[in-house]
Parts: sequence; C-alpha cells; structure tokens
Amino acid sequence: MHTPKPRQRAGCLQLRNQTGKPRSKGPCITIPLDLSAHTIHLLCMARKLRLAYPGAIYHVINRSHNREKLFANEATKAVFVECLWAACERCGWLLHAYVVMEDHFHAAIETPQGNLAVGMQWLQSTFANRVGQNRPAHRPIFQGRFKAMPIESAAVLGKVCHYIHLNPVRAGLISLRRLSDYACGSLRFLWRPDERPAFLRFAAALQEAGGLPDDSTGWQAYERYLEWQTEHGPAGNNPAYRSLSRGWMIGSDAFRRSLLEQHQQASAARSRRNSEARDARETRWRLALNTLLEAVADSQRGDRRKSAPWKVSIAAQLKATTDVSNAWLAEKLAMGSPIYVSKHVGLARRGIYAKPTRLPEINDGEGKAVPLMAEDYRLPVALL
Repeated sequence: MHTPKPRQRAGCLQLRNQTGKPRSKGPCITIPLDLSAHTIHLLCMARKLRLAYPGAIYHVINRSHNREKLFANEATKAVFVECLWAACERCGWLLHAYVVMEDHFHAAIETPQGNLAVGMQWLQSTFANRVGQNRPAHRPIFQGRFKAMPIESAAVLGKVCHYIHLNPVRAGLISLRRLSDYACGSLRFLWRPDERPAFLRFAAALQEAGGLPDDSTGWQAYERYLEWQTEHGPAGNNPAYRSLSRGWMIGSDAFRRSLLEQHQQASAARSRRNSEARDARETRWRLALNTLLEAVADSQRGDRRKSAPWKVSIAAQLKATTDVSNAWLAEKLAMGSPIYVSKHVGLARRGIYAKPTRLPEINDGEGKAVPLMAEDYRLPVALL
C-alpha cells in the first residue's frame, strides 16, 4: 500500500491521509519524539474538554460519519435504543430524555457514579458491532468522539429535555400532534408509564414546564406546553436555543468558571483519581460476583470448563447489570480470554443459554442482590 508522504511545515511534521488531505484541522498540539539524531514533531488534535464527577448531568450528542443516514432504518434506530437502555442499566445512569434522528442522536444523561466515558465507550462500540456487519470495514460508524455538555441545574435540564423532545418536529420528521408516537424518542413513554424503565425520568421536564404532575392531567398540559414552545417559545426554532446543543457546557458564567477550576484540579490529580476509581469499580464487581456465586449449586460449580453454563450465566448477568470488563471476568471466572467471554455472553444474550432458574439481579452501586420485578425490562439470563 502506498503511504502518503508527510509534508514538513513550520518545524513540525504534518501527517496526511490516503487522499492527501491533512488529518487534522483547527487548534493542535505538537509532541516531540526523539528518534536517533532526529527530532520529529507529530501534529495531533487537542482533545475536547471532558469533565466527569458523580452526579454530573450531560447533554450528549453524536453524529454519523459524514452525516450519512445511519438511522434512516427503523430497525437500526431500535438497536441503538436497545444499546442505550442497556448502557443505562449497566452504568446506573438516569435518562431524562433521548431521541434518535436520521443522522445523529441526543440524550440527557445523569451519571450518579461519574462514569459517562466508560458507558459511552461501551454504548457506541456495542452498537457499532451490532450494525457494522453490513458496512465496509474501513468506514466508521460515528464522526468521532461524542459531545457531552455538562448541564448546570434541574431548571436548565428541563429546557434541554424540551429541546430534545421537539427535535423530530423541528426536523420535519413528524408533526407535533403525532410526536408522542415517535418510536425512537423518550416522549412516547410519557403516556405509557407502565412501559417506562426505572431509569427513565420525566420529573425535570414536567417541573420546568410549570411543576406539572406525572399523571394524565400533567401529560396533557405538557403537550400543550410543547405546542406553545413550537409556535412561540425558545425550544422551537428560536436561535437562542441553539446554545443547548453548542459549546462545551450549558449554564451560567459561574458554572463555567466552576467547571474550569474542577478541570484544572482534576488534571493535577488524574493519576491518583483514576487508580481510586478503578479500585472502587472492582470492589463493586467483586461484591456482585460473590452474590451470584452464592446462587450456584456446588454440583454445577464442579464444571470447570471455560464455557461452563454457570460461568456464562454469571458473566452475562454481570455484563447486563454492571460495567464490568471482559478481561476481569475472564480472570475471575477462569474463562480464558476476553474475546471468549464476549463470544459466550453474546450467545447468552441471544437466548442460546436461556432456560431454568434466573440469577438474582444486582444493584451495581452496592453489589447486592435486589428483588426481581414482575415485568423486568432487563436482560433475562438463566442459570443452567
């Protein structure tokens, strides 16, 4: 394969791609690499500011590669929503609003454990694996890293929810009267409380719309509120509302200054915090694993194969209810490699291993078993 020649400019090396165009645009940083007698500067894009802390709330956005109609197919939208719900369950997120458009998605996500990056990495990679089989291997799914704007307060969060709910109307995909029927948006569950997953919350949107109750009266009032927003309010086509999807944060100048201070402090202590966060995650995983192991009979644990049904069931249950890594499962359950774990968890998710008694569900915050609900939206995994 022919490798394009790098072009030397202003004392640094500018790498070019196969088309001959520069790899990166905009503000860059240079990293000196000392190779023998030569010093080379690689031109790299500076990463966007990303802040994470327990309880942080974000407006998350990402677009498809080259803005192609990735989600034009309803089945593809449904797969993404399935992955989003699974990510909320695994990471303990609260989902305040979401919508999937033809070439991008929006989500208002609250992260009690401050784990947005871990969850989004799993969400986007899992979605890419599930829909990427019909795409050329060299073509990415998304245009790049997701955009996550911290949201200052519940009042601001409510405005973001209105903005997200009205996205299909602004794009002309559906009329306002039929908005509650839009299949791949959270608003349809406002009128279907029995179908809502536990992590989907409408309190912020209803409160910002006037302290509306979460009942039929409040739902009707909220629809009238969205109608007013569409015709006269800022969440319609008012340019003032563009700030809810632009920039790097949503809130006041004081909130901006606070985030910048936190970013500086976090940069100074990042290594220590990463180590502590890793230890905390592994403690939760270990508690959850011990809880599930107690449900396995001694006769079943006598099967030491890497693909023993009880191992696969535990791995699938932990993957469905926590953010545990395949490498950690492979080590603790003696299942060989992370790839082997991924393969058999996938089989379990498709029902290959489904039959007798279910394992207990896990509360990832404490690693303790929680009672099963009669109508459980989470992945059903059986213990064979």
